[in-house]
Amino acid sequence: MKRAGWSGMDDGSLVRVRVWDGWIRLVHWSIVALIGLSWWSGETGRTQLHTLAGYAVLTLVLFRIAWGFLGSDTARFGRFLRSPVEALRHLTQFRRPAPDREIGHNAAGGWMVLGLLGLLLAQTLTGLFAAEEPDFDYGAKGPLAKLVPADTSNWLTGLHHSVFDLILLAAGLHVLAVLAYRLVKRHDLVRPMLTGWKLLPAGMAAPRLGSPILAAALLAGAALLVYAVSRLG
Repeated sequence: MKRAGWSGMDDGSLVRVRVWDGWIRLVHWSIVALIGLSWWSGETGRTQLHTLAGYAVLTLVLFRIAWGFLGSDTARFGRFLRSPVEALRHLTQFRRPAPDREIGHNAAGGWMVLGLLGLLLAQTLTGLFAAEEPDFDYGAKGPLAKLVPADTSNWLTGLHHSVFDLILLAAGLHVLAVLAYRLVKRHDLVRPMLTGWKLLPAGMAAPRLGSPILAAALLAGAALLVYAVSRLG
């Protein structure tokens, strides 16, 4: 699959290119907020809020996985996932000054995205089987806890807590990486994720954006699936 790239000679001028669709940005910033909400509601024992936050994260992760196959060019795994060797090569050249010509995720950032999605999926799925915890109000438990033996539910509950610690660690590394790119390479990775637009050299082909109707259908389908699972309990 051909990556978006140079379609002409670089004349040194910069143009605004839309690189991130609204759906990617919705998932990104919503999960940022929901991770904070999940932590706070878990620490304060607010079961219902913690559960709703978990359902919302699972919905967004399922949608993001589907959008990674059917969505915009910059959202597709096949476009931004490169070989581990290429990711390592990118990191070894980190300190070399160079203009930001990445249309989507860079070689290392793509693997960070995949890792975070995997952790978020593991976190929410283990939460579905979580055992009753006395620290929470109402003593609620995961809707699928009754489908597995008590020992398994208890083990998955412990895994649920451990994975969340890994999510916080990964999120912290992600923030540090963004700051490092800003300070060392002068690459602004935050603004494009806020606005969707990025300044790139003239002549670079703009990425194809996915269908908003398809995106809405995929998001609705993910929400219905999560709702159906939640009703099992």
